[in-house]
Amino acid sequence: MSLGPDGGAHDPTVPAGPVFFHRRELDLILRVYGRMVAAGEWRDYAMVGQKDVAEFAVFRRTGDAPAYRIEKRPALQARQGQWAVVGEGGQVLRRGRELDQVLRVFDSRKFRVVE
Repeated sequence: MSLGPDGGAHDPTVPAGPVFFHRRELDLILRVYGRMVAAGEWRDYAMVGQKDVAEFAVFRRTGDAPAYRIEKRPALQARQGQWAVVGEGGQVLRRGRELDQVLRVFDSRKFRVVE
C-alpha cells in the first residue's frame, strides 16, 4: 500500500474511479449478445459501472429481472479471476481470469435455455 494524494492509504491494485468495460471486452460481450438475440433468447441489456464492479445484464423480456449478469470485479483478479457469469438465481455459472473463456458458458453446444 502507498499513500494517496489525500494522505490516506491507497491500494494500487484497485482502480480509483468506477469500474467499467474496455472496448475489447465490450466487443466480446456484444458478440455473444448479438448471437443470443439472433437466436431469439435475449431481447434487452443494461450496463452499470460502480466503484468495485461493472455489470452487463441481459434480459429475456424487457422489464423482467436479468436472466444473466456478466460481472467484472478487478479486485478478484489475483484470486478467483475478475470475470463471472451469474445466473438468474444468483448462482455463479462460470468464473475466471480471461473473459473469452468465461463467455464460453454461452456456447450453443454446451448451453441450452430451459423454460
